[in-house]
Formats: sequence, C-alpha cells, structure tokens
Amino acid sequence: MHWRSGRKKRRNPMKFTAFMTAVACMAALPLAAQDRADWPSSITIGTGSQGGTYFGYGSGFGAMITEDLGINAGAEITGGPVQNVTLVESGEHQLGFVTLGPADEARRGESPLMPGVPHEKVRALFPMYQTPLQAAVLASSDIENFQDLQSKRVGVGPAGGTSATYWTRFFENAEGYDDVTVSNSGGSDTAGQLKDGLIDAFVYAAGLPTGAYSQLAVENDVRFLSMDAETLGKMKEIVPAMSEFTIPANTYEDQPEPLQTTSLWNFAIAHEDMPETLAYEITKLAMENNDRMKTNHAAAKDSLPENVQFNTVVPFHPGAVRWFEENGYDVPTIE
Repeated sequence: MHWRSGRKKRRNPMKFTAFMTAVACMAALPLAAQDRADWPSSITIGTGSQGGTYFGYGSGFGAMITEDLGINAGAEITGGPVQNVTLVESGEHQLGFVTLGPADEARRGESPLMPGVPHEKVRALFPMYQTPLQAAVLASSDIENFQDLQSKRVGVGPAGGTSATYWTRFFENAEGYDDVTVSNSGGSDTAGQLKDGLIDAFVYAAGLPTGAYSQLAVENDVRFLSMDAETLGKMKEIVPAMSEFTIPANTYEDQPEPLQTTSLWNFAIAHEDMPETLAYEITKLAMENNDRMKTNHAAAKDSLPENVQFNTVVPFHPGAVRWFEENGYDVPTIE
C-alpha cells in the first residue's frame, strides 16, 4: 500500500537560486538571443549588378548581419529591384533591395517577371536612400543633351533593374526617342562598352556616388547630362512615383555643376514569414549604426529612421514596425 506524507517537499535553496539566476540572465539577453529558434542559419540578400550601389551596400550590410547577428548573410548579384521583389515574394531570397516604383507595380500584379500575380507577401523593413537617374557620354561625343540621344545606342543597365525599366519606358513613351537602340548589361560592363565605343551613352539609376560612373570619370573624359524642364516633366509623367532630384556638383570627376534629374526611394524588403525578432534586429542594426552603414556605401547617409515616411506602397513587417514605434517614429499604414 502506497501512501504520501502530508509534509511538503522542501525546496533545495541552491537549485532554486540557480534557476532564478538563469531566468534573470535570460531576461537580460537581447530579444534576438531569447528567441532564435526559428531563425535561419543563413540568408541571401538580393542586390544588383557589380558597379552598382546595391551590391556595395548589400555586401557591407551582409557582413554586419553576419558579425552582429550570427547569421551567414550573403549578397547575391541580381538584375536589380524588379527581380529582387519577385525573389523575395517567392521565398528564394530572404532579404532584398527595391526601389518603390517596381515594388508598387509588383504589389499590383504588374511585374514583368510575374505578370498578373500580385506580390502580396513582401514587407518593408527600413529606408535606404534615393536612386537618381543619371546619364553620361564621353566628352568627345556630339551628345550635349537628352534630345541628342535620338538615333543613338544607349546602355541602360541590366534587364529587370530600375535603370533598364524606367529608361526603356522613357524612350518608348517620350516623343522623338523611338529610334534609340537600347542595350542591357551590368553597370561596370556598360561603362566599359561606352569607353570602347560600343555604345554612345550610358544611362543608369543608382545611389550616389555610383561606382561605375566614378571609375569611368577617373579613367576617361566624361560629360554628364542634366535634364531640362521638358525631360523632367516627361519622366515624371511617365513614372508618377518619380520626384525631382539634384545631383550635387563634383559628385564625380568632370562634373563641376549640379545636375537636375529625378529619383525614386529605395527600401529593404523581406518576406512576410521572416521571424518577427529577426526583422526587428535587422531593422535595428541598420537604423542604429549609420556611421557603419556609410562605410558600406556613401549613399547610406540617407539610411535614417525619419525617412520611413517615404514608403507609402509596401506594408511594413511587424518586426520593423515595432522597432520604429519603440523609437518614436510613425510608420505609414499601408493596406
């Protein structure tokens, strides 16, 4: 016959103290350390072509993620924003960089890579910088302005990127450019083609300073083109998400005067299934370390939390929302 004593089992004070110490230590750990069970061991960041801003920015930020968060984060060369938003939507990439124009179109099911399929699983994390449209020719060229691009061979960057998407759209819809011959290639390759005389002009879209242009201007005598009122107006008409932008003088060698152009904002995006704690920590890493971010690329000077307001087209990830709200920033509500 079994019986139980009515006395309560005495608690071992040493074991209890050890338990409470462990609980206290756990509570003192960063949120990410408390809940990493669902974190992936590695993530892929969709960037752009070599010579473009995305690749330099992403390579450096990937190294920060690896060092600070303990996740192997690798930057992958892609065709740019149009491809990146689809790669994140499909789950092939966990993190990517986009300009808001292609992201908005993909959200509405107007991606050229997945036409008719609304990209509804993409979530914004943090603001990056503005992408201005840019154009350069060799100084020996007879091209003095945008109207002179008629009947010329123009390199527009990699297919699927912001540059190729919007410059091609401009040439197809602006009057007088229907005979422009467009070619696609990465930023560095396109700069090489201009240098070798294979194309007449190199138009692009990337953060400042753009590596491909910087190298081109150092190695060659270059003329940068500024948009006149007619070209500015037409570009903004064709792409309503564009806003006017001034490229400061001396951004590049051979560029003593400021250049007038248009630009789009860039944001980092993730899949909606990214763990909330991971999205929080990635956002925190980018937003609380601007000096480190600027060592990745000078364009990161605009990777500031107050610029969260400029995304009004892609819903924010709950982890990102939590960081911004904890730090006193209003996040746009996007359906």
